[in-house]
Amino acid sequence: MNTLPLISPASLASSPHKTSQFLQFTTTIQTRAFCCPKFLYTPKILQFRYFYKFPRSIFPVESQTSDADEEEEEDDDDEEVADEYEEISDEVSDGVEESDDEIESSLADASEAKSRYEVFKWQRVQRLCNEVREFGEEIIDVNELSSIYNFRIDKFQRLSIEAFLRGSSVVVSAPTSSGKTLIAEAAAVATVARGRRLFYTTPLKALSNQKFREFREAFGDNNVGLLTGDSAVNKDAQVLIMTTEILRNMLYQSVGSVSSQGGLFHVDIIVLDEVHYLSDISRGTVWEEIVIYCPKEVQLICLSATVANPDELAGWIGQIHGKTELVTSSKRPVPLTWYFSTKTSLLPLLDEKGTSMNRKLSLNYLQLNSSGLKSYEVEGSRRRRSRKRETDISPLSKNDINNIRRSQVPQVVDTLWHLEARDMLPAIWFIFSRKGCDAAVQYLEDCKLLDECEMGEVELALKRFRIQYPDAVRESAVKGLRRGVAAHHAGCLPLWKSFVEELFQRGLVKVVFATETLAAGINMPARTAVIASLSKRTESGRIQLRTNELLQMAGRAGRRGIDKQGHAVLVQSPYEGAEECCKILFGGLEPLVSQFTASYGMVLNLLAGAKVTRRSGESGDMEISEAGRTLEEARKLVEQSFGNYVGSNVMQAAKEELIRIQNEIEMLTSDISDEAIDKNTRKVLSEVAYKEIADLQEELRAEKRMRTELRRRMELERISALKPVLKELVNGHLPFMCLQYNDANGVQHLVPAVYLGVADSLDGSKIKNMVHVNGSFTLNVAQFGNAERQHDVNPSYYVALGSDNSWYLFTEKWIKTIYRTGFPNVALAQGDALPRDIMRMLLEKEELQWQKLVESELGGLWCAEGALETWSWSLNVPVLSSLSDDDEVLQFSQAYDDAVECYKDQRNKVARLKKKIARTEGFKEYKKIIDMTKFTEEKIRRLKLRSNRLTNRIEQIEPSGWKEFLQVSTVIHEARALDINTHMIFPLGETAAAIRGENELWLAIVLRNKILLDLKPAQLAAVCGSLVSEGIKVRPYKNNSYIYEPSTTVIDVINFLGEQRSSLLNLQEKHGVKIPCCLDSQFSGMVEAWASGLTWREIMMDCAMDEGDLARLLRRTIDLLAQVPKLPDLYPLLQSNAMKASSVMDRPPMTCFA
Repeated sequence: MNTLPLISPASLASSPHKTSQFLQFTTTIQTRAFCCPKFLYTPKILQFRYFYKFPRSIFPVESQTSDADEEEEEDDDDEEVADEYEEISDEVSDGVEESDDEIESSLADASEAKSRYEVFKWQRVQRLCNEVREFGEEIIDVNELSSIYNFRIDKFQRLSIEAFLRGSSVVVSAPTSSGKTLIAEAAAVATVARGRRLFYTTPLKALSNQKFREFREAFGDNNVGLLTGDSAVNKDAQVLIMTTEILRNMLYQSVGSVSSQGGLFHVDIIVLDEVHYLSDISRGTVWEEIVIYCPKEVQLICLSATVANPDELAGWIGQIHGKTELVTSSKRPVPLTWYFSTKTSLLPLLDEKGTSMNRKLSLNYLQLNSSGLKSYEVEGSRRRRSRKRETDISPLSKNDINNIRRSQVPQVVDTLWHLEARDMLPAIWFIFSRKGCDAAVQYLEDCKLLDECEMGEVELALKRFRIQYPDAVRESAVKGLRRGVAAHHAGCLPLWKSFVEELFQRGLVKVVFATETLAAGINMPARTAVIASLSKRTESGRIQLRTNELLQMAGRAGRRGIDKQGHAVLVQSPYEGAEECCKILFGGLEPLVSQFTASYGMVLNLLAGAKVTRRSGESGDMEISEAGRTLEEARKLVEQSFGNYVGSNVMQAAKEELIRIQNEIEMLTSDISDEAIDKNTRKVLSEVAYKEIADLQEELRAEKRMRTELRRRMELERISALKPVLKELVNGHLPFMCLQYNDANGVQHLVPAVYLGVADSLDGSKIKNMVHVNGSFTLNVAQFGNAERQHDVNPSYYVALGSDNSWYLFTEKWIKTIYRTGFPNVALAQGDALPRDIMRMLLEKEELQWQKLVESELGGLWCAEGALETWSWSLNVPVLSSLSDDDEVLQFSQAYDDAVECYKDQRNKVARLKKKIARTEGFKEYKKIIDMTKFTEEKIRRLKLRSNRLTNRIEQIEPSGWKEFLQVSTVIHEARALDINTHMIFPLGETAAAIRGENELWLAIVLRNKILLDLKPAQLAAVCGSLVSEGIKVRPYKNNSYIYEPSTTVIDVINFLGEQRSSLLNLQEKHGVKIPCCLDSQFSGMVEAWASGLTWREIMMDCAMDEGDLARLLRRTIDLLAQVPKLPDLYPLLQSNAMKASSVMDRPPMTCFA
């Protein structure tokens, strides 16, 4: 069988301008060939020196995927990422001759220089504290606080400091890396000087750890504490760093009370860092709850990246918490320049004004470049066409666009060479998959980015790290680290990630390949930020980046005090070019949206009614204590959500604006009605001229109606001719066909595809069900002919796979022609499935996101992106130019030919009437009226777009979560955790209210079960691991890998708990509550093995899990076990076993704090 080569080896070109850092470089090019549907690999190793190559892309768009996890939102389903890296050439060794003593000396000098400023700052803080003790708090002002820094603070920082010194809460909205932490630091200085306390919250444990280190350097070890799910260090300190969930749980106890009660003793200020997380679907409710529950005498300092509606956030906090001031800044301290990387160049993304795309990145310009023309030929050609209008250029089809983009996709080394040559390193390179990051590091292992001295420093640092944390060393990344390249993602151990961050900040790592969560507040700025793709994979399919996300990542570029300019580089991908980059960049910031949702913990803690407790020594008797909060009081708290505020204020303004726009549209529509046009025409034309044009226009309208009817008849005759042909192809080979449509801009697209079948023939498939159930696919066909012919002309939906690796769902309307040739429906090897069955399986494999390309009364044309498995099939669909007209199988009937002729005659008749009208006496004046009408129609179109945006904004504003609150409380009532009538909380409710977790009620049900008392500590840990393993996955790309199986006792317990889980899920479903109940025994064996004392190397040997995933699972398990001894009304034996298991498991390298 003939094979079609996917990509041929790229040519190599010498590069005399290449620096010495790239001279020692060895790489591998793999050439793949596809034989549908199996893959054939032909690796070829090309080793070279003093040469630079322009290879093919190492990041296929299907490989750069992303999926959500606890701390890192990354793709876990990335088996296909960067296969080009699998064959890597032999290591080029460069020995380091420098002695350890010399390196120690240089490191000491560097460390002393680095700490000089911190010592200076610490001395200033101490001086200010002494002055306050001597002269009083009145001396604290903005000048005193700014004096602790050796640079002039920015205006927005000064305004923010002045605001909190006035006693106001503050909302600060400023770009990423603009220096918002300085405001919190200044607030901490003032608070420490007054002898009071400040809480600093972050969304991530890693960020909390980093802030802990930074604040200890500024305030000393005794004045700073840390409180996360993993660590509790000096928790009574004046400055306490914590995660947001920890603070929320502390505030549950002080709702409605003063700050001296609960856990807020002597707290003056709470800093909410990364407050834009309020829009996060899974965790945003925590930030809202903190603002709602926080005592009013405590000041809030909310630090946010730039968002569209900071005024709404400040207004909401001011309404429910107290006086709040808003400080915004759009200025970056280090200016940012946008670039776009292609296979052969690195060009500015924007024009000189920075308002539109660089014309050299247009598809037409790239097409000329890819055709092989020299630059001077391109420029000469451009000059010769300079007088031609853009509309004279023939539009590119979808296939042309994809081919141009594929030809311009760079490899990592292409872009990296440009960055190094222009002195744009160090760089953070964002890739939305773990394997993509690791593969990029492996690909660049032989690319020398460090000099001998730097390599020596890395070697020494690595040696020290290996001695201190032997199990935390990521051996597969060591070679790249020695050359200045590293990966940073959730698959790495937290200790290793901290090590990479430290080396990067010291300038010993030049390129870090990271997932997008690195942009979420971690203080790791670079000179350049590279974004490898504009789309990422989520649980619901592939989605494009939002403007906020793009700016967040790009904001990492530009180091204050080091770089004069920051650089953001976007990279060409097979399906995304500069146009899409500019569209996202100029798309406008997204507003913060409320994600307030009710949880079991929230309901139980807010109601906090009377408790039912046991009398000591009398297990059967109960006593009631503590009067609690009423349902009405809880409702008042819930209705203070951000969504409710926006709904009451912004919605009203939006509705008023919408009414105004609709009134304007109605008025303008009346101005262009037939009556209005007729009235205006009478005013400007004579009676004779008016009558002539009016008569001809009436005749033209009648002829247009006839043309429309004839076009419909022609289309229906065409459908009648296509149906029997398509019916015959259901069981035979898979023929090629051509689909044809015009997009919204009038550009015609011809799509070669392979035909799969009619949607109705796919019994039991998602496609068939979707077509019949989804109203978007409803077909409304005008009646034609007699009733006997209706079945011949009613359109149906069909499925085909295009050469662009997209699935198409279409009716006969969009079929241009069908060919005799195609894929034979014959198994390629004995035992293989038939190609038609394979394609149907691939069609059903994933949840496709269908997008409507075009619609008509005869049905629409829909498109959905294919998967990597369908790529080989799409590549074997031939281009249209290789298919002969003689190969067409489609033949039309005489009735269709007659209908076509009638339609053509009618179309010519309409054209003649238009010319006749243009020759009339009053046509010039009449045309002015028509032109004004078209102008008004365009204005109406723009107003409708604005109206639609406002309508969508209003739909996003959802009402209060009180309904969900009541649904959750009903489940709690029926589970006997809370009496909904008396609000009396039973022991199950007390336990659930004290637990931290996603489904507190489910965790309480499990922990209160007597079956756990028979378990040994390691077995208890295994069961607890099954409750917190959501989002943890095995890595199928790891060869010969496995995971430990749990013991029989653990499996029996988990099976028993499965019945209780089913009961709770049924109860939740009954009342419309959708809170997950995790119970998964897949990883329980790994937890049991670790709790039984296995070493890290033993447990990770040929393991099917990433180190970071296993560490996160064990950390979650330890966190749950550590809660058990503190929970009320649990069996002492269970608490003792939990403490033992937690103690055994909490050993290196599990700690998240280095």
